Amino acid sequence: MQNFDAAAVRQRSPMPALVRALQRAFVAGAEVPQRHVHALPDGATLLLMPAWRSGAGARLGVKTVTVCPGNGALGLPGVHGVFTLFDARTGVPLAVLDGSELTARRTAAASALAASYLARPDARRLLVVGAGRVAALMPEALRAVRPGIDEIAVWARRPEAAEALAAAWRAQGLAARAAPDLAAAVRRADVVSCATLAAAPLVHGAWLAPGAHLDLIGSFTPAMRESDGECFARCRVWVDTAEALAKAGDVLQATAEGRFAPERLQGTLADLCRNGRPVDGAPSAAGGADCTLFKSVGNAIEDLAAAELVVDGPG
Repeated sequence: MQNFDAAAVRQRSPMPALVRALQRAFVAGAEVPQRHVHALPDGATLLLMPAWRSGAGARLGVKTVTVCPGNGALGLPGVHGVFTLFDARTGVPLAVLDGSELTARRTAAASALAASYLARPDARRLLVVGAGRVAALMPEALRAVRPGIDEIAVWARRPEAAEALAAAWRAQGLAARAAPDLAAAVRRADVVSCATLAAAPLVHGAWLAPGAHLDLIGSFTPAMRESDGECFARCRVWVDTAEALAKAGDVLQATAEGRFAPERLQGTLADLCRNGRPVDGAPSAAGGADCTLFKSVGNAIEDLAAAELVVDGPG
C-alpha cells in the first residue's frame, strides 16, 4: 500500500491538473452517500466522507476529518484528516494520503472550477477573507482559471495573520497586501473568496461590486456563516451539491430570513460542468450587473478525484 504525505500530495496535484480532474469527475459522477457528521467535545466535528465508482479499475475512497475551531489559539490548523483509497471491486487498500493537504487543495480547486464558469473573464482583483490553509491556496487556485488576477488582498480577524500571508504571497512573486478595512476591500474586489470558520456574517451584500463573484467556503454546518442574507438576495446562487441546501449555515440562515428560497438556486457544480453557464455581466432585473455566489460544503467526489490524481500522477 502506498503512502503519500502532505508534500507528496502537494507535488502530485498541481492546481491546473486538479481543476481538470474535478471537472471530469463531476461530469462522470460517482456514488456519494450523505456524509456522516458527528459532534465532538469542545465544539469539534468529525466527518466521514465515502465515494466510489463501479466498473473495471474503479476505486473507493473514504476520508476521515476532524474540524477543531479552537485550534487557532494553539497554533494548529483547524482541520486534520486521512484519506484511504481502495480497489472498489476487491476492497484491497491501495493508498493512504494526507487528508488535510488533500482537503485543502481539492477545496480550493473546487472553488476555482466554479469560478471558471461564474467569475467574470476579465476579473483582476481578488480578496481572500481568512488566513488559514485553504485561504493561502486561493490565489494559486483562482489564477489557474483567471490568470488575469494580478491584485490580491487578504483580510483576517488577526491583522498579523493577514500581514504574514500577504508577505508569503509576495515572496511567491504576487502583488499582495493585507487589507485593514474589510468593507472597502470587498467593494474593490472582482472576486471575494471566504475561507473561515466564522459563525457570524463577515461579508455584506451591500458591499459587493457590480458583477462580483462571491465564493463561500467555510460554512459547512448550520451554525456557521460567512455572509449576510443580502448576499443571497443580490446574487445568482450555485452550490457544489444539493447537500449545501440542508447543511450550510449561509444558505439556511438566509432562507430563514426570507432573503433566499431554494427555488432560486441556479444549479450545482455538476450542472456547471455538464452544461456550462459562463457569466457575461448582463444587467440584472435590479438594473445592475449580475453578481454570482458559489457556496460549497465539500463533496467526497472531489476527494476521490484528487486522490486518484495523486496516486496516478498528473501525467
